[in-house]
Formats: sequence, C-alpha cells, structure tokens
Amino acid sequence: MLPIFSLLVGVVAAMLGIGGGVFVVPALQLTPLSLEFSHQMAAGTSLAMIVFKALSSTSGYARQKRIDYRMGVLIATITVPGAFLGAYLTEIIAEEFLRLIFAFFLLYVASRMISNDAFSGLKLFRRSKDGWIRKLTDSDGEVFEYISDVKLGLPLSFFAGVSSGLLGIGGGALMVPILHFTLSFPMHLAVATSVFIMVFTSIAGVTTHLFLGNVQLGYALILAIGVMVGAQIGANLAKRASSITLQRIFGFVLVFVSARMILKFLGFA
Repeated sequence: MLPIFSLLVGVVAAMLGIGGGVFVVPALQLTPLSLEFSHQMAAGTSLAMIVFKALSSTSGYARQKRIDYRMGVLIATITVPGAFLGAYLTEIIAEEFLRLIFAFFLLYVASRMISNDAFSGLKLFRRSKDGWIRKLTDSDGEVFEYISDVKLGLPLSFFAGVSSGLLGIGGGALMVPILHFTLSFPMHLAVATSVFIMVFTSIAGVTTHLFLGNVQLGYALILAIGVMVGAQIGANLAKRASSITLQRIFGFVLVFVSARMILKFLGFA
C-alpha cells in the first residue's frame, strides 16, 4: 500500500510545489507503523523520500522551462542552513508549540490564497520597482515577467528551511507563498522553483537526520518508488491548471495541514 499512497502524494505534491511530508509524516506515525516511527524517525524518513520526489518533479518542470534557476540557487543558499538547523533542533526541543505557531500562520496564508488575495502588508513588494527584473519564457512560448525584491523574501526563506528539517516536510508550504507573495513569482513559476529549491533543502535536512540515525532507508526507498512516478504526473497536471486553480487548491491543502497540526497539539490526532 505504501507505493500507491506515495504515488498519490507525489501527484499532489508536485502540482503544488510541496514535498509531501505533510501527508507522509502522519501516515508513518499511524498504526501499525507507529511502533517503528517516532516523530524524529518519521521526519527523517519523509525527507529521504522528498529528495527523490524533488528530483523527479524538478526534471518535469525543467522540461517545461518554468524554473527560475538564478533565484532558486540564491534562495537555496539560505534554506540549506535552515534545514540543517531544523533537523538538529528535533533532538533538543519539543516541536509542539512551534507546530502550533506554524499551523496558525498556514491558516492565515490559506485564507489569503483561497480568497485570491495577497497579504495586505506585502502588496507593496509586488508593486516595487526595485529588485531583480526577471523574465522567463517557458517551453510553450509563454512569457513571465516580474520583479523580485529579495529584502524580505530571503530572510523568510531561512524559516522555510528550518520548517523542512524540523517537521520533515519539503518546506514548500512556506516557500510557495514566499515566492508568490513576497518575491512576486507567478504561481506556476513559484511551484516549479519551489521544488527545485527543495532538492537542496531536503538533502541538507536528510543528511543531518542520517547522522542522527533518524532515517529508515527501507521505507524511504519504498515510498520513493511511488512518489517519483506521481511527481511526473503532478508536474504535467500543474501545467494544464490555471494559476488561480493552483492557488486555491494549495490554500485548501494548507487548511488540512494546519488543522491536523492544531488537532495534534490538542491531543486529537
């Protein structure tokens, strides 16, 4: 059942630019697997799977020419140290209160995405004339032009890296909104560039988890089989979806993720 489950995770995760850990971590902690997976072990194993998912998704989006490589590499230099730190923090702090804060933040982001509204305080960044002028042409000839002001986007990217290592997710739940809202990426490019950044972030996080003994390689490889196939399907589906549709689907997924985090904090999940 795990390969089928991971295939579905791969489809959804690739469409939305997330790693899929928000689904995999809780699944690994359900019976009968719960006896083998602490949160640390589930997070590490999830990140190992996400490496394969990110590589597969990136190859799909690379063919579509929708990855902003220059911005992606720059942001990865910020998220990677955050991922190292987040993975290390799983050994020294309880993450429950961090999860709760993270959950309420995701609810706020979700409400804005579902309503097709931007962060009121960040609209200034979308209209800013300062920053990196970006222009990409995808494989279908569609031209994307935007201006990325990195003054806020880069510091926020560090916390996306921390969330990846700490919670066992790819970081896309934070990275896609950061790219879309603070760096003015069109939604399709935000999704594609997020999975490219995730390659570096997930490798950094899983390296630390491997050192700490928090990875079940057998389960990670089983999950990787399905997720790599699903990621190719998801990347193709995302290309056909409108930006508004992707944005709203992403918002509803964030509602699910944040609700689960809140319920777990309250002891109901």
